[in-house]
Amino acid sequence: MHDRCVAHLDMDAFYVSVELRRHPELRGLPVVVAGSGPRAVVTTASYEARRFGVGSAMPASRARSLCPTAAFLTPDFECYREASGEVMAIVRGHVELVEVVGLDEAYLELTGLPAPHACMRRVRAEIERATGLTCSVGIGPNKLVAKVASDAEKPRGFVVLTREQACTRFADCSPRLIPGIGPKSAERIAALGIHTIAALAGAGEPELAALGGRAAAHLQALARFEHEGAVSEERKVLSESRELTFDSDIDDLLALERVLQRLVLELCAGLAAQRRAGRTIGIKVRLDDFSTYTRARTLSQPACSPQHVEPVALDLLRRFAPARPVRLLGVRVAGLEQSERAEQQLTLAL
Repeated sequence: MHDRCVAHLDMDAFYVSVELRRHPELRGLPVVVAGSGPRAVVTTASYEARRFGVGSAMPASRARSLCPTAAFLTPDFECYREASGEVMAIVRGHVELVEVVGLDEAYLELTGLPAPHACMRRVRAEIERATGLTCSVGIGPNKLVAKVASDAEKPRGFVVLTREQACTRFADCSPRLIPGIGPKSAERIAALGIHTIAALAGAGEPELAALGGRAAAHLQALARFEHEGAVSEERKVLSESRELTFDSDIDDLLALERVLQRLVLELCAGLAAQRRAGRTIGIKVRLDDFSTYTRARTLSQPACSPQHVEPVALDLLRRFAPARPVRLLGVRVAGLEQSERAEQQLTLAL
């Protein structure tokens, strides 16, 4: 019986790298991909820009102050999707079972291959040769080890670790290093005086009692790099949403309704392309004081067309009646499922 072997492939500064194919004159310079509005955030930054402290999700204005000499480029997601398609086609040409997670990363099931490490070196080399893009690879006995390993030596990393080696290598790192341990969990863990992965993995029940038995067991399993998740080609997308942060706060309900109608059209176009529909329709409203509210309604039948989604979303907004200017507005359809009804609704919409 073969030991489990999983790889995680993560493209290096993917959006920036795609942009550099179009703008080779910017190679070696700090480059930031970000929106242009006053409230835009950084999508990603080149490694040269990261040395100045620029990072993803940072306000673009902050990035400009940290690195005023950087070249700022507007995101082109259609171009990124095309580049992702090129990469994943190469990956699937070498490995049968591939789980794509986003445009720039994927898990690959290597168990049973005669030379899995050599296979991944070929994949990495072919991606760079055919697309001009580079990636980092992590290989381990499960998805968790592979994911952390792929991020350990970016860019162009190639790291192979057993579970025990991962425990040793990352023992002194913060629990935040581990996917699945978010900021809130890390805060709760730190409040107990536990600040490293090794300390979390070795903590006794009394130390972790405040976390609750089930939560403590789950977090300790992650700290020990134990993970049973399968590599699956099926991505369970439970919801789809669209949202917009305004350049200036909006306090006019009619203006908000017009924005919401546009977001509904974008969202429904995406649902139609996926042939998915959902029963729960919701809105998200962030006010100028950063307080955030959600409202939702569940329908008797799945919906995906503007004719079905828009009236519900608008009614939710009108009933909420924001008492303060609005900073962000969003719409969501949840409980998604594959549906012939989705295609029928699209046909009716057209």
